[in-house]
Amino acid sequence: MRTLRPRVRARRGLLGVLSATLATFALVASLVTAAAPAQADTTICEPFGTTTIQGRYVVQNNRWGSTATQCVTATGTGFRVTQADGSVPTNGAPKSYPSVFNGCHYTACSPGTNLPARLDTVSQAPSSISYGFVDDAVYNASYDIWLDPTPRTDGVNQTEIMIWFNRVGPIQPIGSPVGTATVGGRTWEVWSGGNGSNDVLSFVAPSAITGWSFDVMDFVRATVARGLAEEDWYLTSVQAGFEPWQNGAGLAVNSFSSTVTTDGSPGGGTDPGPGDPGGASACTVSYGTNVWQGGFTADVTVTNTGTAPVDGWRLAFPLPSGQRITHAWNASVTPSTGTVTATGATHNARIAPGGSLSFGFQGTYDGAFAEPAGFRLNEADCTAA
Repeated sequence: MRTLRPRVRARRGLLGVLSATLATFALVASLVTAAAPAQADTTICEPFGTTTIQGRYVVQNNRWGSTATQCVTATGTGFRVTQADGSVPTNGAPKSYPSVFNGCHYTACSPGTNLPARLDTVSQAPSSISYGFVDDAVYNASYDIWLDPTPRTDGVNQTEIMIWFNRVGPIQPIGSPVGTATVGGRTWEVWSGGNGSNDVLSFVAPSAITGWSFDVMDFVRATVARGLAEEDWYLTSVQAGFEPWQNGAGLAVNSFSSTVTTDGSPGGGTDPGPGDPGGASACTVSYGTNVWQGGFTADVTVTNTGTAPVDGWRLAFPLPSGQRITHAWNASVTPSTGTVTATGATHNARIAPGGSLSFGFQGTYDGAFAEPAGFRLNEADCTAA
């Protein structure tokens, strides 16, 4: 540029204006780029706030044991604890259980889940976790696996299995130690007890595990063998997160996955039913609507056209863009937008062969009204009635 400067001195003013203009555009662009988030993370500070990740798991703040502020930020693959104020005595219950789950927990069901599932129909339930730990807190990093005699989708289940991947500070599981066990190829210290609402069986790692892929059913079978569950009970949810007593900011589930494979027939048989490869389209759905400006109701009838009963039914379907569910009856429908899952209550959790059940909901919508593109009953595609 120095060799050219004498030759373009007469145009220096114009070039200066252009340079200043370009510099201004560059500055604005850099500010916009710097302000843009790397990903669409969602921060939750409400005590029981939830959000969905990967279109299939629910992240929950679940601050139940303290009034101090706790916030979690859901990422594309997991979550991190971004604020964890306050502390509680280490000889009592923790502050909270920020976690991510597959299944149904206190009326919230993850989109498209096939839980609850009867234990004697589950062939495997692979799960994978990657944890991020901190040193300046008192906490455990743990899985929560819930079992119940019924396919319930709300309230407290009868048996809770905890898998402690790590513990920091003077804390211990509920109950007392009852020995050791080898499960999933690892040795665990086993604790057994109850918290007044449910039985708790805890498997505690002797040293920290930062990541692992395993079969949840290995721990379920170990629990059945100890008499704390039966084969005709139901697996309702698989959860992973943290129980903090003091602080906890910086704890993270970097990634989480959970799937449950069922054969659809109690006792391990091979009769096709909804959810089996041979039972596809063994259901029909009638979807009737009443629509007005900005609002609507939907009456849904599900018919089991297969030869086996459907226990713990779950009907998944995508709400069209702009629609939100505000109220439901005869079923729990969660979340309120996007791909939602309707699950039955205790009184209507089974659909007999050839039988039908109905539920409904009310909602709002923006733009033009449309109906869901399709329905899946326990992983089987349904046809329109």
